[in-house]
Amino acid sequence: MSLRINDQAPNFIANTTQGEINFHDWIGDSWAVLFSHPKNFTPVCTTELGYMASIQSEFTERNTKIVAISIDPVEDHLAWSKDVEEVGQSAVDYPIIADTDLNVAKLYSMFPADENEDAEDRTAMTNATVRSVFIIGPDKNVKLMMTYPMTTGRNFTEILRVLDSMQLTAKHKVATPVNWQQGDDVIIVPGVSNEEAAKVYPEGWETVKPYLRKVKQPG
Repeated sequence: MSLRINDQAPNFIANTTQGEINFHDWIGDSWAVLFSHPKNFTPVCTTELGYMASIQSEFTERNTKIVAISIDPVEDHLAWSKDVEEVGQSAVDYPIIADTDLNVAKLYSMFPADENEDAEDRTAMTNATVRSVFIIGPDKNVKLMMTYPMTTGRNFTEILRVLDSMQLTAKHKVATPVNWQQGDDVIIVPGVSNEEAAKVYPEGWETVKPYLRKVKQPG
């Protein structure tokens, strides 16, 4: 079965550059970003891992852990990390999962369940579908899934924006409109009546449509 938004994120035990982890235990009470890569020593992915290393503190400030995954062994990850650190000019302080048995990629619907070719015989092209980003909440449910082509570098500034939105809307009965950024107006969700909204927002709101009510960002 394919993975969907709000499904429980599959748990797994895997070897990483920081030792063995039990994924759910590793997440703990935090949020988590899992981002996958088809192969080590690939150009686009090298820039991505390097950029994530440079902005890891942004995720830490949001109580969010980051973990990468690639279809190669730990020894290759450690060697690749030297290139990543040189390109990103930052130390790689997050774990990189060695998914040599394709287990995690299958659990997260990046490969069909019957995929079984040995990792050593695989190329970046045969692993092209392992280009996804998952955001997972403290409840261990999948909150976001995005899959990119191999030739397009991912926008992790957008991942931070979405993370901010999800953390805000998890605390308040609001949604964020198109192109929302921190500090912009938000939307009162339809499930909140005007009477209820008046208690939370005594200063009022802008009614664009009966179902579209804009209000200043809470908190």
